Amino acid sequence: MDDGVGLENQCSGLPLPWVRIPLSPLMNMQKLKNTIVCKDTKGKQHKVAVKELFFRPSVYGIILSENKILLSKQWDGYDFPGGGVDLGETINDALIREVKEETGLKVRTGKIVTCENSFFVLPFKGGAVQSILMYFLCEVVGGSISTDYFDEHEKKYADKPEWIDISEIGKIKFYNSVDSKEVVREAVRIRDSLAK
Repeated sequence: MDDGVGLENQCSGLPLPWVRIPLSPLMNMQKLKNTIVCKDTKGKQHKVAVKELFFRPSVYGIILSENKILLSKQWDGYDFPGGGVDLGETINDALIREVKEETGLKVRTGKIVTCENSFFVLPFKGGAVQSILMYFLCEVVGGSISTDYFDEHEKKYADKPEWIDISEIGKIKFYNSVDSKEVVREAVRIRDSLAK
């Protein structure tokens, strides 16, 4: 596991199959849309003017323990612990802060699992965002599971994180726009390959 030193190097200078870069950005500029469809937490679609979008990079921790994964309880479903990267904050610092806020645990950042994108409406702050979602394996190095670090918004919809059996992932409701089952499968594959 990486302690954060060199984390950014995992994303530079390497072929990244999970990053989709158009072959000709100038050609694609002619095809840009004026509006984009964003989803809210209930899956309702909203047409939003592209010029009204906020850019929001975000990071999420995948914490595995044998055949279980720690997930943040949200509304009547789950998500991976994590959230937005603040201005002036590194990816590593944001991941450590967000996981601590949502789980009470101190983590060490490991390998990147995947990187996705999403367009969504913020549930409490309002506005719509275009987000780059980065998922990392994390190793617990301290703390205990709690809700003590929830921010004012998390107190409205989140509850104590839960260890969920990985075999149950396909049966639970997720509040995110990624293929959560595939993210977990890839995280397990990476973890197992590192253990060899």
